[in-house]
Amino acid sequence: MEAKRQEEQHKKRSKISALLEVLSVSTKLGLSSFGGPIAHLGYFHNEYIRRRKWMDERSYADLVALCQFLPGPASSQVGIGIGLIRAGIWGGIVAWIGFTLPSVIALVAFAFLLKGFDIGNAGWIHGLKIVAVAIVSQAILGMGQKLTPDRNRITIAVIVAGLSLLWQTAYSQLLLILVAGVVGVWFYRSVKVEQAPQLPIAVSRSFAISCLLIYVALLLALPLLREWGQSEGIALFDSFYRSGSLVFGGGHVVLPLLEREVVPTGWVSKADFLAGYGATQAVPGPLFTFAGYLGAMAGGISGAAIAVIAIFLPAFLLVAGTLPFWNSLRNSPKIQGALTGVNAAVVGLLLAALYDPLWITAIVQPADFALAALLFILLVFWKLPPWVVVLAGAAGGMLL
Repeated sequence: MEAKRQEEQHKKRSKISALLEVLSVSTKLGLSSFGGPIAHLGYFHNEYIRRRKWMDERSYADLVALCQFLPGPASSQVGIGIGLIRAGIWGGIVAWIGFTLPSVIALVAFAFLLKGFDIGNAGWIHGLKIVAVAIVSQAILGMGQKLTPDRNRITIAVIVAGLSLLWQTAYSQLLLILVAGVVGVWFYRSVKVEQAPQLPIAVSRSFAISCLLIYVALLLALPLLREWGQSEGIALFDSFYRSGSLVFGGGHVVLPLLEREVVPTGWVSKADFLAGYGATQAVPGPLFTFAGYLGAMAGGISGAAIAVIAIFLPAFLLVAGTLPFWNSLRNSPKIQGALTGVNAAVVGLLLAALYDPLWITAIVQPADFALAALLFILLVFWKLPPWVVVLAGAAGGMLL
């Protein structure tokens, strides 16, 4: 009896130790991971795989592939997945907390700085808007080369970009993404898929199904609760949950979704929206923490907490809900075809966002264009870190 009790205590201490280790390592990454989602995956590989050997190379690659397929912040989802595999459900939660919290704190502080000192029209704020133009242009270039390498996918991207600018409703982007997925299945239905080995998963299928049901239930129920309840908190949660549920392609692509949720409602002005997006490039961690800034602008500390939890909750539910089924799904030609079409649509949505709201708000004179071009060159050809380019853009805005 005593031996059994000691064994249980040892297991409990081991679980706590594993959780603290995951929290420690993820917080270190949250404080140091500059450069966007692709760079984050490199940081993760170096820390989790090469140094600590928590997963083998192929399992890590398969996890990255799954998270690229799912809507939401890919790098955050990879971190959550590693935490889940390493220390169970709580491991996924603390991995998300460690990686996300540092940048959330920084951006919420920036939001209160903007509100407290009325600096929305300062020159350096305008510089941050121009930085956003350069950052998104770089993202379009990189994603376009990877996700639209042929005639069919380029055509999908351009059509989606045009329709998203001409047809701006709450559900237009979702419908465009769904149609692009169907078109992708049709165009790429004959492409052979390389069979991959099984990925070891430590999440039960019953728990996974529960997570997927909760994901769908919230997506359907929140708009109804928003309509009936007339609650500011529910409205915030609905807007950010929907944005986190529908965005494909990583952090930059959430820009048009969030802009249409928070600017027309009057929660955040277009100028403050773009200033915050520019500031987000200067902090480490996931770009989705931009939600913390927007939530703080809309509703203070409580608004920031609601926004951050709501935008990341779909990522957690989807990772936990799909991991046990990924071994069979990733070998399906139809799934791969749909993903191909959706990824092309993502490039189109980002291209549309480059024009509206970014370009028409930030580039208002020839000098703005010159500064944007210079910042783009520093990012793409000189390969300077984003935070350096943010500082250069703020300085340039002050000079202009």
